[in-house]
Amino acid sequence: MRRFLNVIPVSEAITVIRGLAVKSVPENVPIEEALRRVLAGDVRSDVDIPGFTRSVVDGYAVRAADTVGSGESIPAILSLKGRVQMGAGTTESLAPGECIYVPTGGVLPGGADAMVMVEYTEAVGDEILVKKPVADGENIIRFNEDFSKGGIVLRQGRRLSAQDIGVLAAAGCTVVPVFRKPRVGIVSTGNELVPAGTTPGPGQVRDVNSYVVASFVRDRGCIPVPYGIVKDDRDTLRSALATAAGECDAVLVSGGSSKDDRDMVAAVIAENGEVLVHGIAIAPGKPAIIGRSGRVPVIGLPGHPASAFIVLGAIVRYLLQDMAGESGTVLVPVIEATLAENIPSTRGREDYIRVELKDGMATPLFGKSGLLNTLVRSTGIVRVPAGSEGLETGTRVEVILW
Repeated sequence: MRRFLNVIPVSEAITVIRGLAVKSVPENVPIEEALRRVLAGDVRSDVDIPGFTRSVVDGYAVRAADTVGSGESIPAILSLKGRVQMGAGTTESLAPGECIYVPTGGVLPGGADAMVMVEYTEAVGDEILVKKPVADGENIIRFNEDFSKGGIVLRQGRRLSAQDIGVLAAAGCTVVPVFRKPRVGIVSTGNELVPAGTTPGPGQVRDVNSYVVASFVRDRGCIPVPYGIVKDDRDTLRSALATAAGECDAVLVSGGSSKDDRDMVAAVIAENGEVLVHGIAIAPGKPAIIGRSGRVPVIGLPGHPASAFIVLGAIVRYLLQDMAGESGTVLVPVIEATLAENIPSTRGREDYIRVELKDGMATPLFGKSGLLNTLVRSTGIVRVPAGSEGLETGTRVEVILW
């Protein structure tokens, strides 16, 4: 065991935990099941998109030069040559002084280089009065302007959004290469814990972390695998960790990470693997553990739900991201606000303070790490850098939204 409550910076903890990540293997899924999955390979289009120059408005296809100088008082007068039908091509070609009606999405006829919106025109018999000039390329999308045949439309490592699914469909990719969802074992430890459906007796509390951790894991595209509540018994814990490590790609253990004779998670991890980190300069969440059993990362989280959630968001998310095959830095929603009260801090550690947002002001919700009400009342958290001794009232801060 290299470190036992030998506190290291958050940045070093992130480096260590990312070094443990083993990327999942690829698999193919139908496009209908690809939402929020991570691409395991680049996707290329099998056709040019669009395959023809098309209109993006309802109106008239024109030669832009024919509309120069047109206006309400002196409109350009063009001869209406016909109309384009949706879902069909056209062999028509415009001569100077002519126009053709084209609906949104319709094929632009030859010779045309712009579209005039119907709102800026008036029909008079077989003539169209154009009351607003257009420029070359206005209101149209040219042939393969979006994507070229064989070109990359989405790159490996991207977590697919609803709009990405639409792009896959346009590119003809109906069977999608994605990374298999990592399986993450979840173990809660503590003699005081009882299931959520049980009424706690004296000295007992309901198991909250199993649900917090499982929801966090699921939200990041992984599969939570619960192993229930494990009492503070070395043999029982050893057995649970061995089972979880044998069946999962990572294991998250909540509770039992503090430096105390009763708390044995670090010791059990060390027996069957290695403890790389025990103690991170983060508040709340200082006694977190980073270790491994064979090639399987085993992370010890604080027992208090608020502390565990901070460690998950600040550090563990990088492990889950890398295991899932997600490339780059995953952006988290952030909003700027003005700090309503001073936030004291200790130089040398990162503090994560829960805040409530209202009317552009971020009000700190100070409270003990074991309290749950501040998690519910808060909008997000403010990070106080390790080199700072706090933040003053009126400071512009970034609030990391839950």
